[in-house]
Amino acid sequence: MKLASLKHGRDGRLVVVSRDLTRATDAFIVVPTLQRALDEWERHAPALSALAEQLEHGSVPSFRFHEHDCAAPLPRAYARRHAAAWPGYAALLRQAAGAEAPAGEAGTLRDAASDGFLGPRDPLAVDDPAASLDLSAGLAAITGDLLRGADTVAAEDAVRLVTLVAEVIRHDRLRPDGLDLDGAEAPAIAASLAPVVVTPDELGDAWRDGSLHRPLLVSRNGKALGCPDAGTDLGRGLVALVAEAARHRALGAGTIVSAGPVSNRGIDGGPGRPAAEGGAGYACLAEARAAEALTGGWVRTPYLATGDRLRIEMKDPGGHSIFGAIEHDVAG
Repeated sequence: MKLASLKHGRDGRLVVVSRDLTRATDAFIVVPTLQRALDEWERHAPALSALAEQLEHGSVPSFRFHEHDCAAPLPRAYARRHAAAWPGYAALLRQAAGAEAPAGEAGTLRDAASDGFLGPRDPLAVDDPAASLDLSAGLAAITGDLLRGADTVAAEDAVRLVTLVAEVIRHDRLRPDGLDLDGAEAPAIAASLAPVVVTPDELGDAWRDGSLHRPLLVSRNGKALGCPDAGTDLGRGLVALVAEAARHRALGAGTIVSAGPVSNRGIDGGPGRPAAEGGAGYACLAEARAAEALTGGWVRTPYLATGDRLRIEMKDPGGHSIFGAIEHDVAG
């Protein structure tokens, strides 16, 4: 099934969305918010699934679904852990900066802000026009309750929903290799989720080996930045990251485990080619800039600026949007 939260109060109004994202029906007869549904998933999920089937058959009242009306599926979440799960991203930034790899394992999880996600179509306000703002696009899993020390089987069972995530990172406050002074991954100054969250069974064959295997479409001002495949060159999948997040502490229902940016290497293991040249391109501006520096000697891709429009989406093999689109206009 597919779920979304319309803008309403602090926690949104839960709706069930049709598979083609054209219609929705209120879920209040079952549960009013997504967090409440996650808190008692075993109780509410069967009723929500039945409502989804009734929506597909046109046997319940419905209305036109507009992504612009959506808040983040979880406008505020109790916890979020984030990792750079595609090792090519960090390696490329370090190579372009001439930096050594920091101590510790690539893809280490860090705590990330989750108390105020942007809506998927909200403007992105920039209060400092001189800031070097970067886009990072990836995947996110939303979990149910998971005990400390759970294995990957239990972790996969705990993945309730999957969606897309976008983060905005300020690179002018970081080392040249994209890491902060402690060697950790860059913290985000803003984050957003796709309008729709999807149960893994709805993803079919695209959900396998503990992660999602589809190209992530990222564009800027209508021009493709990249379409890297989320299942290629992956260090650790979403399920493995969920298990890692629970290694030392239990996860509460509604925990978000996110990963990005999606990053595909070139055939020779080096930088991938730009989308304009027929390559997979990039899901991150800093990676595009690093690839340009390494292959051409000069950087052409600017960081975000007022007036830019960003769009992030993933489509099924038939060309239909799976989660709807994250689309932000950069405003001063």
